[in-house]
Amino acid sequence: MTTFTDFPLAKSILRAIDETGYTTPTPIQQKSIPPLMEGRDLLGVAQTGTGKTAAFALPLLNRLGREAGKPDHRRPRGLILAPTRELAGQIHDSLRTYGRYLGLRTGVVFGGVSIRPQIKMMAQGIHVLVATPGRLLDLMEQDHIRLENVEVFVLDEADRMLDMGFIPDVRKIVAKLSMKRQTLMFSATMPGPVATLAATMLDDPIRVEVTPAATTVEKIEQRVLFVNKDKKRALLVDLMNDESIERVLVFTRTKHGADRVAKQLQKSGIEADAIHGNKAQNARQRALDAFRNGDIRALVATDIAARGIDVEGVTHVVNFDLPNEPESYVHRIGRTARAGAGGVAIAFCDLDEKSLLRDIEKTIRQSVPIFADHPYHSTEIANDPGTTKRPRQQGHRGRGARQAAAPAVAKTPRKPGGHKRARRPSGRAA
Repeated sequence: MTTFTDFPLAKSILRAIDETGYTTPTPIQQKSIPPLMEGRDLLGVAQTGTGKTAAFALPLLNRLGREAGKPDHRRPRGLILAPTRELAGQIHDSLRTYGRYLGLRTGVVFGGVSIRPQIKMMAQGIHVLVATPGRLLDLMEQDHIRLENVEVFVLDEADRMLDMGFIPDVRKIVAKLSMKRQTLMFSATMPGPVATLAATMLDDPIRVEVTPAATTVEKIEQRVLFVNKDKKRALLVDLMNDESIERVLVFTRTKHGADRVAKQLQKSGIEADAIHGNKAQNARQRALDAFRNGDIRALVATDIAARGIDVEGVTHVVNFDLPNEPESYVHRIGRTARAGAGGVAIAFCDLDEKSLLRDIEKTIRQSVPIFADHPYHSTEIANDPGTTKRPRQQGHRGRGARQAAAPAVAKTPRKPGGHKRARRPSGRAA
């Protein structure tokens, strides 16, 4: 499949795709769309930025659009479950874009905002619902949403659902679905609990894998900088003096840490903001919009808040704190290599994080090159047992940190993104 017109999609969908300027399907779309249009269950192993939203959205819209009709009150026919409100909102935007000529009504529900408009929306009826687990369960418990009519169920970013503790909620939701449904699960990695969930949810699924689980994107240039914890903010400010860092995501371990880093950048004259779970939804959206529009250069985020952020032109990712889970490192740095573009990933590592660095290197099956020629390099950390490569000296001391950050990355536009047989009564919806 070399163009979207090669797929047997409705003309109205092809028209919407054409208006977005997309012509060539991404690998995940090429592998997923044909079996999904045949009604198969699917397990997709793919990182963010691979075009997986369109991979499941286009077949779903095509199926439901054949017989749109009037939506039932409180009973959607399609359900997409996402771990964060940002991702849920972006998926909903994609559905509206690709389905603009179909006559389908779509909606999104998530926490952090008033529930009343969502209750009203469900009472009026929608065909496709995008939801986060917590708010969906709230609406189900109040009998504002019923799931027995769901024909297509999509669980997106299952590994992040696990990280956020949502798997019990997911199981409760799945238990309310009809056995006669098509089920899709997407996950960037496949830890044991996610594999177990897939086995209980999916019926004879086809497995599609476009990037091996827990491996980094090849085009990302990685560096680790050894620095004492109390010098990290100063090092970040020094890095930001490099104009090639046009748009950077900075990851911290805690919400308070994100605020402190953002304030330090602002005090140093660098446009920055923070995004995390303690911020109100409208404040999070303002920060995300400012980052997407180029009004700020740096967005400081925690892992949970950043999940679902899909911004073009992120040239750099800085791991201000190394994550406790090495798979999170893969997720983080993948945000700077979207749709085939390259990028730069810089990790700060203090003495207490050396073991985390070793775990990351085992997971990605390669050593992260050490950059020592920056003003805050710590020989104590570098010489700590477990160092995998000798620091390399490069350039003169005044520009060391900036060389670690280069090169800049050109912005690359992203690509977009049958009736089910009866399930065996095996209790797989538990």
